[in-house]
Amino acid sequence: MECIFCKIASGEMPAKIVLETEDVVAFHDINPQAPVHVLVIPRKHIARVADMTADDVTLMGKIIYAGKQVAEKLGIAEDGFRLVFNNGRNGGQHVYHIHLHVLGGRAMLWPPG
Repeated sequence: MECIFCKIASGEMPAKIVLETEDVVAFHDINPQAPVHVLVIPRKHIARVADMTADDVTLMGKIIYAGKQVAEKLGIAEDGFRLVFNNGRNGGQHVYHIHLHVLGGRAMLWPPG
């Protein structure tokens, strides 16, 4: 399987990295939808949120916590930011490797679209 996010996580493909831990990698989105748009991915390949198992619960917490750290590091934590997971085609998922969008730097509208 050729997963672009697995290649980024392993260092095979370059990305503008914001944060790295043993379990997650956060990098700037190449098609930003806000002034700050960072993706947080697990190093472990999980295609969709719907494919998670109970064994992935701790990892998902680490992904969300990394989102908070990214917001702090990039200066959007105080004014507010949005965390988004898309799941499947109708959910707007384009890359089938779980990823958290960290969006900020402008007011977010509701509903999101």
